[in-house]
Amino acid sequence: MDFFYTIVKFFGDGGFFMYPILLILAVGTAIAVERYVTLSLVTNKNKKVWEKLEPLLMKGEFEAARAIASKDDSTIAQILTMGLARQGAVRRRDDIELAMQQSLIEVLPELEKRTAYLSTFANMATLAGLLGTIIGLIEAFTAVSNAELADKAELLSASISIGMNCTAFGLMVAIPLVLVHSLLQSKTTGIVTGIEMASVKFLNALTDRAMHAKTILGAGSAEEFVSRGPTPAPQPA
Repeated sequence: MDFFYTIVKFFGDGGFFMYPILLILAVGTAIAVERYVTLSLVTNKNKKVWEKLEPLLMKGEFEAARAIASKDDSTIAQILTMGLARQGAVRRRDDIELAMQQSLIEVLPELEKRTAYLSTFANMATLAGLLGTIIGLIEAFTAVSNAELADKAELLSASISIGMNCTAFGLMVAIPLVLVHSLLQSKTTGIVTGIEMASVKFLNALTDRAMHAKTILGAGSAEEFVSRGPTPAPQPA
């Protein structure tokens, strides 16, 4: 209970600006929790669907991969669906890669939305704490100027101590928000890196299949086979 009363007294002594900082803390916490849960779910979904798609892509079974990706709502499935759709319609690897890059650009804002607010809230909490302290000090010096000479030193030291509560609370809110912002940025970067890795593996699978088809069938250009189905096995003599 003593700890609870200490917190209440600390908050009460901080002045009016403790309330805006508390509001920043509440909103920032809500955004941080929502973003962390969302990004964690995206990571898990991407991992599960990639475990299904990777063996199919490596085997050149693009129709089966296309059927699975088109029914999945994960971000990695959305990117690969765009590439697999182009795989059946165009022949150049660059065209397929460009289509997936465009799809990634569309998905990226959904992964990054609201995360930047945490950095802004951290700055606002710090500034609100400083502003509250400065206003508290102005009021303290004003009160001291009208006090008795013997009481000025004691009154001034008490007022400064109380005024510092606002800055301390602002920093206590700002520091965790900065740390969480960095954590969420790292998770987002990890998701994007995973998508890019999957895209490269898919494109390499297309190229490998085309080169394999060229070797078996004696084709003139490997890119001609990017849009075709699985390479037929050579017939026995």
